[in-house]
Amino acid sequence: MTNQTEECEHHSLNALLNEIDPIDGIAAPAKTSMDRRNFLKVFGLAGAGFVLAFNMNGAGAKAGDTGTDAVQELNAYVRVSTDGTIHIYSKNPEIGQGIKTAMPMIIAEELDANWQDVKVEQSPINEALFGWQNAGGSRSIATNWIAMRQAGAAARHMLIKAAAKKWNVPASECTTENSSVLHKATNRRATYGDLASLAGSLPIPQTSDLKLKGRENFSLLGSRTAGVDNLAVVTGAPLFGIDQNVPGMLYAVYEKCPAIGGTVASANLDEIRALPGVKHAFVLAGNSNDLELMPGVAIVATSTWAAFQAKSQLMVTWDESNASNDSWTELQQRADALKNKPGDKILHQKGDVKTARDSAAKSVGSFYQYQFAAHANLEPQNCTAWYKGGTIELWAPTQSPIRGVRSVARVLGLDEDAVTLHQTRVGGGFGRRLVNDYACEAAAISRHIKAPVKLQWTREDDTQHDFYRAAGFHAFEGGLDADGKLSYWQNHLITFSQDGEKPVIAGAPRQPASEFPAQLVENFTLSQSLLPLRTRCGLLRAPGSNSRAWAIQSFLHEMAVAADRDHLEFLLEVMGEPRWLPPQNPYSLNTGRAAAVIKLAAEKAGWGKALPTGRGLGLAFHFSHAGHFAEVAEVSVDASNHITVHKVVVAADIGTVINLSGAENQCQGSVMDGLSVMAEQEITMEQGRIEQANFDAYPLLRMSSAPDVDVHFIESNYPPTGAGEPALPPLAPAVCNAIFDATGHRIRTLPLSKEGYSI
Repeated sequence: MTNQTEECEHHSLNALLNEIDPIDGIAAPAKTSMDRRNFLKVFGLAGAGFVLAFNMNGAGAKAGDTGTDAVQELNAYVRVSTDGTIHIYSKNPEIGQGIKTAMPMIIAEELDANWQDVKVEQSPINEALFGWQNAGGSRSIATNWIAMRQAGAAARHMLIKAAAKKWNVPASECTTENSSVLHKATNRRATYGDLASLAGSLPIPQTSDLKLKGRENFSLLGSRTAGVDNLAVVTGAPLFGIDQNVPGMLYAVYEKCPAIGGTVASANLDEIRALPGVKHAFVLAGNSNDLELMPGVAIVATSTWAAFQAKSQLMVTWDESNASNDSWTELQQRADALKNKPGDKILHQKGDVKTARDSAAKSVGSFYQYQFAAHANLEPQNCTAWYKGGTIELWAPTQSPIRGVRSVARVLGLDEDAVTLHQTRVGGGFGRRLVNDYACEAAAISRHIKAPVKLQWTREDDTQHDFYRAAGFHAFEGGLDADGKLSYWQNHLITFSQDGEKPVIAGAPRQPASEFPAQLVENFTLSQSLLPLRTRCGLLRAPGSNSRAWAIQSFLHEMAVAADRDHLEFLLEVMGEPRWLPPQNPYSLNTGRAAAVIKLAAEKAGWGKALPTGRGLGLAFHFSHAGHFAEVAEVSVDASNHITVHKVVVAADIGTVINLSGAENQCQGSVMDGLSVMAEQEITMEQGRIEQANFDAYPLLRMSSAPDVDVHFIESNYPPTGAGEPALPPLAPAVCNAIFDATGHRIRTLPLSKEGYSI
């Protein structure tokens, strides 16, 4: 069981951010290099090859782990079979970001494996063996880069030693390529399958003896490699949580109060139990943790359809004496009343804004606001659970499986080792599935009926019981000196709080001193005011950055326009000389890298080219999740204010690119996602109830509105960072800056539909 401190932490959504994004906008990876103790003995498997296992949690190998049975219980990352097949485990959840392909590619590169010989398998969920298993913060590659390389290099080292021993030649004379060891002097070649059994009998190498490849020798990394599950996905293989089936399984739905905090006063349970196919209908009290099990009514039936039909006839009287009464209309009015007042709390200040304002040649003030947003996963939340004999087994599409194990154990009062979670492929995460409430619900229902059950949320459940991207308001003021240079910057951020002290998760920067452009302008103030909120907020793709980047980069463009200067020139001037900004490591903003992607995006988009009336270019930059990204959008606006986004150029520096196809895919997806959210999507609430229920009121971007997306990566030797999130933040300001360029109208409210525009 978790200790009391851990239990308290898990009641806070902010604890999630500590795990996902330790420095807001900077994904600083944990140390992942291995020592010899982390590598487990290389085991020879008679007739099957050998297994190289290593421990990701840093505990190291244990004495006595010498048999085949032990291998099966340990985290075997690399298994070379005598038939030449190379099995590689992928330990982190696959949520569409391509990690199930990219992480094994790193091992395969250092192993010099022919990718066609590689078979990738999803690893079991086991923190003791695999370390932290999670998909969030675009950190999977960054935190596993060195360890994965060392795993591949260790296996290659063993195979070379085996070939040298077999041929009685110095290992230094042997080389590898395409799953084979070569001795060029004698023109001999042996496949890894031929050498597998012998390699398994040799000692483990010292980590210091491993020679990692130079980038110039990469043959697999940086290539376009198809996803290992692509064929299975397009042919409908049962990979996802929603596809799972177990013997004797029943089907469940769960109805919760529309206003967060409400409990069940009464329900027509007898009528529901009498409906066709219904086996059970009962109330669950919840466990006083909004991240785990909220109060509600469970219906269990012989089919999903029967459960859905019964849910449509369920009538619940809710006790809302302690429920949310949030009103978006009222919150907007309160924010509007605060916009011209000082912030309640200074988060960061430097220089002297007052003096800079008094001496400024020109000052500009603007008020920006953006909406609450839902995750809108294509696959609604679901989980299959089977409680039996004091243990529970789960099949869950989760981004945070270890957190899921802990939450389910807490809800059921079990030890964590009594919970087994099978990781399924995830049909869209975007941060929503970092919270495992749906798994807790399925587990509680299965224990109640003592039978296996698949819980399935409806689209309405998914939309109205999300952990939303927080809305926000920015009252900006900026100044220009006589030369048209940025002289001061003031930002009054109005956001929300559930306890009156801390902002909601991702509602405000966790490191205000590094909030752009704090480190790049001499006089700067960031203040904050908090409005009370009960509605649940959470992490959405590029948390914090996905909203604040729009406001900040749009206002920066306002300043450039006020200075009558070219935006590209103005933005580059703000960046200044090439340097690392604090904390001054490869995972912090580098102004030289920033300038390089800004220039590349502008070049590829034809910045400065002549455009017809009603058509414009917009530029924006943002650094988040250790990725330097600049984007240029080309848009046109017709007489009815319909916006056509013709093209978006994305320029990125994410260090070493692992899978070019996957990285491009993530950038393209970020652009589509960003356009969808900024166009018409908005979550509003009145009397604590979410007003949107399905895609008719929360519309997704249509294929006909999708722009051409042109992605370019700067080839650099920096360590790799993620691409799943940092491409999204620059999109909205680039489009809105382009709208201004085309029309002269400044967008200061999102979604665009609030200002009469459509995409």
